[in-house]
Amino acid sequence: MLSITNNNKSSSTTTTTTAPMSAAEILSHTALFLSETVSQPELRRQLHSTFLERVPTALAKPLGFASQTVETAICSSSPSVRASSLRLAEKLLSSNPANPFSSFLLSLVHHISHRALDAALSLLDVFEAEPSLSRLEIAPFLFQELFLVHFAQILEWYDRQRSNILDSGNAQSILSEMNGGQASALKDLERDYEVLLEDNCRIFAQYMKQVLRSREEVIFPPAILLFRRGESEDGGDQHHIRNQGFESPNRRYNPIWCELEDRSFESKTTDSKRLSKFPSLCPVRVSAEVLMNQIPSRQNDDSQTQDKENIQKPALFDSTKKQQQSRKLSDRRCVDDSSMEEASSCNAPKDFVCPITTRIFEDPVTLETGQTYEREAIQEWVERGNSTCPITRHKLHSSDLPKTNYVLKRLIASWRERNPFPSVSPKSVITTADGAIAADLRLAIADVCTSEVLREAEAAVLRIGRCWREGALEQHQMLAMLAKPPVINGFVEMLLNSVDEQVLRATVFLLSELGWRDDNVVQTLTRVDSDVESIIQLLKKGVVEAVVLVYLLRPSATSLVEMELPGYLLDTLNSDEEVEYKMFMEPKAAAVLLLARILGQLQGSGAQIVRSIVSTGAIDKIVEALQTEQRVGAVSILLRCILEDGKCRNIVARKAELASLLEILFQLSDGERLQVIHFFSELVKLNRRNLNEKILRTLKDEGTFSTMHTLLIYLQNALPDQSPIVAGLLLQLDLLEEPRKMSIYREEAIDALLSCLRNSESPAAQISAAETILSLQGRFSYSGKSLSRAILLKRAGLERSYVAFMRRDQRRHNISSNAQDTMEDEKAAEEWERKVAFYLVSHEFGLVFEGLAQGLRSNNEELNSVCFMAATWLIYMLSILPDTGIRGAARVCLLDHFVSIFKSDKNIEERALSMLGLNSFINHTEGLQDLAGHTKDILKGLRELKKSSAMAFEMLKVFSQEHDNSADIWSHQELSQEDCSNNGEVLAVTCFKGKLFSGHSDGTIKVWSARGSELCLVQEIREHTKPVTSLTVLQSTEKLYSGSVDRTVRIWSILEEGIYCEQVEEVKDQINNLVVATNIACFIPQGAGVKLHSWNGTSKLLNQHKHAKCLALVQGKLYCGCHDSSIQEIDLVTGTLGNIQTGTKKLIGKANPVYALQVHDGLLYAAGPSLDGANVKIWSTSNYSLVGSLPSTLDVRTMAVSSELVYLGSKVGSVEVWCRKKLNRVETLQTNLTSKIICMALDTNQDMLVIGTSDGRIQTWGLS
Repeated sequence: MLSITNNNKSSSTTTTTTAPMSAAEILSHTALFLSETVSQPELRRQLHSTFLERVPTALAKPLGFASQTVETAICSSSPSVRASSLRLAEKLLSSNPANPFSSFLLSLVHHISHRALDAALSLLDVFEAEPSLSRLEIAPFLFQELFLVHFAQILEWYDRQRSNILDSGNAQSILSEMNGGQASALKDLERDYEVLLEDNCRIFAQYMKQVLRSREEVIFPPAILLFRRGESEDGGDQHHIRNQGFESPNRRYNPIWCELEDRSFESKTTDSKRLSKFPSLCPVRVSAEVLMNQIPSRQNDDSQTQDKENIQKPALFDSTKKQQQSRKLSDRRCVDDSSMEEASSCNAPKDFVCPITTRIFEDPVTLETGQTYEREAIQEWVERGNSTCPITRHKLHSSDLPKTNYVLKRLIASWRERNPFPSVSPKSVITTADGAIAADLRLAIADVCTSEVLREAEAAVLRIGRCWREGALEQHQMLAMLAKPPVINGFVEMLLNSVDEQVLRATVFLLSELGWRDDNVVQTLTRVDSDVESIIQLLKKGVVEAVVLVYLLRPSATSLVEMELPGYLLDTLNSDEEVEYKMFMEPKAAAVLLLARILGQLQGSGAQIVRSIVSTGAIDKIVEALQTEQRVGAVSILLRCILEDGKCRNIVARKAELASLLEILFQLSDGERLQVIHFFSELVKLNRRNLNEKILRTLKDEGTFSTMHTLLIYLQNALPDQSPIVAGLLLQLDLLEEPRKMSIYREEAIDALLSCLRNSESPAAQISAAETILSLQGRFSYSGKSLSRAILLKRAGLERSYVAFMRRDQRRHNISSNAQDTMEDEKAAEEWERKVAFYLVSHEFGLVFEGLAQGLRSNNEELNSVCFMAATWLIYMLSILPDTGIRGAARVCLLDHFVSIFKSDKNIEERALSMLGLNSFINHTEGLQDLAGHTKDILKGLRELKKSSAMAFEMLKVFSQEHDNSADIWSHQELSQEDCSNNGEVLAVTCFKGKLFSGHSDGTIKVWSARGSELCLVQEIREHTKPVTSLTVLQSTEKLYSGSVDRTVRIWSILEEGIYCEQVEEVKDQINNLVVATNIACFIPQGAGVKLHSWNGTSKLLNQHKHAKCLALVQGKLYCGCHDSSIQEIDLVTGTLGNIQTGTKKLIGKANPVYALQVHDGLLYAAGPSLDGANVKIWSTSNYSLVGSLPSTLDVRTMAVSSELVYLGSKVGSVEVWCRKKLNRVETLQTNLTSKIICMALDTNQDMLVIGTSDGRIQTWGLS
């Protein structure tokens, strides 16, 4: 490489070509380019596709996701969404290796974030890494404005070198007459020219970045680098920088030189329309001779007469070779006459030459595709009805041509001053003259239109068909001749009169090809209804190609059904017949699209067509069409089949490959995208939860682009009645994995559902939102119908309805399943239901209940019904989910509605469902208080339902006012008793999800199965070396924590088969009473105070001046019962301490400790000595006031509190049961008078009491 000099010879002198650039100038141009890119979605999509074609496979998916994240930021109207998307995109791009695509995306991110300098630097990184791709396809305008103005001397160098090559031969300036050596030298020059542009582009990109970073400092441009002739290849390769996956082949291939080599060394003409796949800065030129060969020469009169005679010969269209042989010297004269202007354009730099006219630009215009053409030539191209770029074939978004490219025009003017030649006007070479083939074709057309001999007309049709298939003439020429109404009518007459199958197929083929390219042909055919009917009759007779023509004619669905076309379309799909004529569309593809159109127009009917699709097996062919270009039409058919016949979804789900749909999802129109999303939503309504999750995982993980991100972008712009389907699918995909605390997908999806639910102006959107919420429960029959109602009735005690429904479904669809699979699937369904319900009710602190309440107030019966079902389900789930304070919000919104339905509805199922909701409310004092005014009516309804529902009987116990004494309502019976005396005393018990855990004085922990009335030992494990004093389960983590005198806390994972220790925390004190939260544990050490231990290893001593006896931990508040009968509340967040009960001095040297503390519904129950006649006192945790007491005479050692009852375990082996509401004793349970009750616990349902005694016994009592 060397610096450019002032002469043609090699020199070391360096010259600076242009004035210094300013940072403002660079920033202005880059900002303009990025602004236009941000404002044009189609341009962004085109650029992203161009980049993705060239990135390595490993980077395609992460960069695709980053691209969609940038799209979200651009399209979103929410500032918070835009900001979060920009942060995520920048993080993603920074975490991946640097490459042109990531640099381009970063430039967009910086531009949107108003960081102009960073945006410009990132964009220049693209030019530095891939200059060829940048100047040709990414930013050709920017290249011209920033780079090309510095490269005038490169163009001069190219001109001099080209002139030297042409002068070195036989002074032949016409390309067609060059020798092989000249062609080879010119090919090398072209390669050097491309490399020069790349290397200098990189150098100037670095220079511009230096200018931007220095800002105020004046920096002069670098010298232009050139190849020294004879050293170009070695020198160029040393400086050739290439990014992996971003290599444009343009620099190594130019059709003009391939053509010259073919002519020089093989002496034969090659394809005249070869073009480089990736165009140069301006499109590649083709030689003059090649262009002239494309124009049929004007023959003299004799040759024309001879041509007319030749037309009569049978081999009508075999005259291509003969035509070439009959060309006269007029061709040569055409070339000679234009030799001067051809020589001029041959000598000009390639970037100055129009690829259409092959002449130097007079008025260059650069299209949006980056290609530059002569204005007159490209205007003629557009006026002929073309809507694509002649070279790139990319669609042009506007037929209006841009302004003149004055930068290029100035460069051409400067070059012309140094290379004067006669000025010529550009001439378009698009138009072609009539030749022998055109004349032959006209004669055949005349036979079709006017011949009264059927055989002649049939032969003419076959000749025209062969001409079209062989491409003997340019297609637009043939189209102009054949698309005229008289010709079309002649073809139709052939359809009506001919009985030759080959002729009929050829005619249908021609009409289809013409109709696809010219709408006027379709209009001509549809003017007469009988023409359409005759074409359909051909299809019925076995001419399968006719289905393509029927598709083009677009007859109404009603008329097609009346002519019984759907059955023949299904026959076409199931046929294995090979089609002779290769048409623009396969008949099977047209059959799919026609079926889609018919079913789409027959919204209220079409059930018979769906049944035929299933019964004939055509549904398998339609599923296969998901892999073709007709996939959207196939989706609409399959969706209709699923909606009409639910069992189809099982066939489709089993056979469909969804990856191809995911690849195009972001490219579809809104209507098509909604249809695909609806299809996906229906596919995940299978009767097996595990299968649904498998499909959801496919949707989430497959595809180049993030499905969730595509759905989010669409959701933000979807119409109200479309949003629920999109939001429902997005929410399911988000909850598929373990949910994060915050998720933009989940938040947006639930917000959209609630917004539609509360949109009273659109009842359709409200109904769709409520149905979507209900379907999220995730339980469906084999036919895809929601099982929500049947399952809720089962939970309300009406199991017969559920069992009957399931048996009918199994018999109807012949369902058989493995018991183990069913159990696993049920477990997965329960986990899913809890998960989705939790996030629905937790969103904005129960906002979903407000929306459902609004629907219940509506006069729309359908909306009222579906909102009632959804509300019943979510209220029921509140009784299962951890109490986070949302129940109060649900009660305020929905209690009155459920009471009204329970009192007034005569349908027993509706009353049972409302009873299920009320049952969730009466488990809390506030709910009972709110229902006090309706007690009489509720009792009446419960008495009517108690014979059919066990739940009604249980609720009667709560509401009954027939008995003054609560003892008549509550009763317990002993269920089981286990002797564990070999392990010493039972020091701790706790229950969780049907399991019972017991800790013993020898360090053993036992796991029991507590299902049913018997205890069954599941596991016995001894990892503690000393007594296990405490057992507790943290609901949020579902972990068991055990504390021991051996100074360790062990954390256990709870499995179906037992527990296993996953963590051991060493502490420095004996553990006598252990309570835990998410990150900490509190326990009573051997001395004074309470030890606060963090799981990160740190510890702290609290309440140092008190000797604690018992602890309770609720919502960050630690309650300490002390030996001096005092009670303190410690806020673990702020460290503040409050006194609930002051201590007392010892009486006759005897301590008066608080033995047990329990917190329930904002009340603190403290069991201690009976100094004032009340062993148990009840305090308000909000204001420390004493709100009640239980005047028990027992020496209470332990206590358990349920929603209705208080259990007091005594030192003498008996348990007193007290009513929480009335504060009266309702029952006494006798265990063993010779042993002390050390610990007690209630199971999750609060209907079983577990007792541990000092003589090693475990007893269970059930509420009967």
